[in-house]
Amino acid sequence: MADVLSTGSSALLAFQRALSTVSHNVANAATPGYSRQRVELEARPGHGSSAIGNGVDVARLQRLADGLVFARQVDSSGELGRLTQLADLSSRVDKLVSNPTTGLSTSWSAFFSAAKGVVADPTSSAARSQLLTTGEQLAARWRSLDSHLAQVGADTEARLQGQVAAANQLAGEVALLNRDILSAGTNVTPDLLDQRELRVGQLSALVGGNAVLQDDGALNVFTAGGQPMVLGTKAMPLSTTADPYQADRMQLALQTPGGTIALPQGAVSGEIGGLLEFRASTLDPARAELGRLATAFAETFNAVQRGGVDYTGAAGSDFFTLPPPHINEHATNTGNASFTTRVADVGALTGHDLVMRFDGSNWSAIRAETGQAVSVTGTGTAADPLRVEGVELVVSNTAAAGDRFLLRPTAQAAAGIQVALSDPSRIAAAAPMTVGLDSGNLGNVTGGSARITDATAFASFAGANISFIDANTYSLDGGPPVAYAPGDTITGSGWSLVLDGAPAAGDEITLGRTGPRSSDNANARLLAGVDGQDVLDGGRMDVTAAMTQLTARVGSGARHAELNLKAQQAIHDQVVAERESVSGVNLDEEAANMLRFQQAYQAAAQVIATADTMFQSLLGAVRR
Repeated sequence: MADVLSTGSSALLAFQRALSTVSHNVANAATPGYSRQRVELEARPGHGSSAIGNGVDVARLQRLADGLVFARQVDSSGELGRLTQLADLSSRVDKLVSNPTTGLSTSWSAFFSAAKGVVADPTSSAARSQLLTTGEQLAARWRSLDSHLAQVGADTEARLQGQVAAANQLAGEVALLNRDILSAGTNVTPDLLDQRELRVGQLSALVGGNAVLQDDGALNVFTAGGQPMVLGTKAMPLSTTADPYQADRMQLALQTPGGTIALPQGAVSGEIGGLLEFRASTLDPARAELGRLATAFAETFNAVQRGGVDYTGAAGSDFFTLPPPHINEHATNTGNASFTTRVADVGALTGHDLVMRFDGSNWSAIRAETGQAVSVTGTGTAADPLRVEGVELVVSNTAAAGDRFLLRPTAQAAAGIQVALSDPSRIAAAAPMTVGLDSGNLGNVTGGSARITDATAFASFAGANISFIDANTYSLDGGPPVAYAPGDTITGSGWSLVLDGAPAAGDEITLGRTGPRSSDNANARLLAGVDGQDVLDGGRMDVTAAMTQLTARVGSGARHAELNLKAQQAIHDQVVAERESVSGVNLDEEAANMLRFQQAYQAAAQVIATADTMFQSLLGAVRR
């Protein structure tokens, strides 16, 4: 009877524990990160070869989880977080650049349509006013687009700081859970392990990396670049520090017992890595290219405007103004050097940020994003300025050996472009000179294209005479013979001229100054053709094509990020499904287990009741 009672009691307790476990599973069916638990039962052995067993024991409470699946999930979460941020923010930039409302295309077309209006009627004040108005609208659109991109950058900085704070909180919680798990030893509960894995997965979604289980049960977490975030019971928090070149920009750093370590690009993945990658590979290049386009357009349009004369007969002045290339010193510089910068060659502009370094004797430059060396010429004086990728720099004061500077040739251009003119009559629609041909000329010269090269020198121009001694030699105002070939530029004091056709010996050409209120539209035609003038990439691309290329590049990057995100989401869903197949709670299965364990529990209770009846029968027999 004692054996029957003991066996029934052990079964009752075992199935009670099994029912409690099933109930716990059902209660946490929707709990994030929960792993299904199962009671493992084993028989109590009897004593002797013919002894009957003594019931059942709960061998252990098993947590159903797969370490390999968890490792895959950690890796997938990091990549999914990175691509989510990259796709989201790249899409914002794409919409800003490509949308006709926020992009440049509408204002660009309107401006050059207005320029063609001046070509059609250069004396019309309405046409000139319309060109000024559309010019102001185009400049405002450039500034607005750059401002929107700057806001995306500010949002990225704010999100970066918020995600760093979230990552640090999760890292601290993982370290605390490691402490509790180590303290519990072999008695650690499965729920505590679930909580740790859940937080490690969330941390991985922010910083990427991997988790390494130690022999003592602690789980160490490392970023994608191998930097430790959690070592045992100690967390290594991330932080944001000011960029040494740009105080308003944050860099990622890791706080270690040995001090704060700045982390390079690619040191982390996850959402934080995606934010940094978006800023470096999408946002900064887009703003730099936008500034390069603004610089090329304004510089080219200004050059054409300065080559003609306005409605008052004066030499044309700049239509647009631009801020000069921006240069920032490194926070650790010890010298006091400063710079005067200007764009000297639009065709050589790349828009890339450059790090300028002084070694005590010479200057060198590298690309800020790649470290690629870039050629630097000149000594930095006013007579021999430094020249690097289309920018000239004159150095003032003294740089110390080791000083570094960040040159941003076009990053501020789009934000600062303005219309310089306010008077429509100041638009230089006319050519600066009239080209008069002698009636006795024997060559086939039909005219020429004149332009002002120096407004100060041209101010005193009253006329000039070109006499061709022969087809290949001319004299300007009776001066010495000058060699000539068809298509050559003839230069005078503050002006230049390219003749149309080929002269013959004895031909005479008289140049006169274009007077006020001229109806000539020669320079207006050049202004209207600036959009198709090849000035970028060494004279191989016009601004319109470059603008289209920027839109296509940003759009292609956004679509590529979106496709990668969809692919990674599919992979992540597979990993999650695999985890659910091992660790997820199946309510139908749990319901079946509950019925099975309930029946077993009732049967065990009946065994105890039977033992009690037998005992009562025995007591009744003894009483007789």
